[in-house]
Order: sequence, then structure tokens, then C-alpha cells
Amino acid sequence: MSNDTANLILASASPRRHELLRQLGIPFEVQVADVVEQEERDRDPRQLVAHNANLKASWVADRNPAAWILGADTTVFVDEQVLNKPADLKEARSMLMELSGRSHSVFTGMVLLNRGKKVRIERGVESLVYFRELTDDVITAYLEKVYTLDKAGGYAIQESGEMIVMRYEGSLSNIIGLPLDETKHILTDAGLLT
Repeated sequence: MSNDTANLILASASPRRHELLRQLGIPFEVQVADVVEQEERDRDPRQLVAHNANLKASWVADRNPAAWILGADTTVFVDEQVLNKPADLKEARSMLMELSGRSHSVFTGMVLLNRGKKVRIERGVESLVYFRELTDDVITAYLEKVYTLDKAGGYAIQESGEMIVMRYEGSLSNIIGLPLDETKHILTDAGLLT
């Protein structure tokens, strides 16, 4: 990619974000930011995802100053605590047990940057997810079916979600990792979509 073109770069390693962005029909490339994301459990989730989205987008923008860079970060929030990606299956099991029979919020922060044009557009989205009451057996079966170590909260609503999720409110694509309506709006505001 040439740095003097107005290409869109998604600053994310998430295959789910790649799939979701593809649905908008806009060409893009992927560059994974080499950054250390903030993961403090007691941090305000809106601030945390906004910070991490900016961190990723800024790292890629530093290397592609003429390109449009889309950064995003998603986390789960329950009991005034942030649940990021579990470190191991034991922590994933603990997170699922914590979410069992309750509702929680899923927050995504997004930023669209273009350093050359001096443009920065930021958005945040919240959705609610209601979990079923989960038994140890259900959690074990779910963890055997779904790889959860790369997913905030230790679950993926789009993968065998019927086993654990009763219902949700708001944007499903936000819960998966990239709210498509908001993404479409910011890309349209920037003139990348019509």
C-alpha cells in the first residue's frame, strides 16, 4: 500500500472485526498494532475501550500518515468490573460463572484517524447481554466447543451463543466486536462511504 493514497486500514488482529467490516463492502487492509492495551479491571469501561482504540489506531497511523485508520476495542462490564480476555480456561470458566443468570454491558470504542487530513472521529457503543443460568456442565460443554481466550468476557455470542445467552439489547455486531451502524456512520462522515 502506498502511503499517499486514502486507503482504509483496520488496526485490529480480531478476525471477527475483519468479517464485520467486510460486510460494509469497503476495501480495507489490516495492520496489527504492536501495543500493550490497558486492561485494569476497575477502570471505567468507556474510557478503557476509547483509550485502547486510540492506542491501536495511533500506532498504525504513525506508520501510515496519509491513510484512514480504524481502531476499535471491546470489553465486557459487570459488577463495576471490566472483563477482558481470559488468560486461561480457568479464568474463562470463572468469567462465565460470574455472568451466569445476569445481565452485563458490552462496550466498544472506535476511532477513525487520518493524520494527513487532521481528522479524528470517535464513537462509543453499549449493548446489554442477558445470560442464562449456567451449570458447570453447560460451561464445560461451551468451553469445549468455543475458543474463548481471545474474547472479552470469555465468550462469543455468535458461536454457540444459544447455550449461554438468553437475549440481548442493542447492537449484535457491537457484542461481536464492531458495531456496524456506528462504523458505517463514521465512514460516511469521513466520505469513505456514500
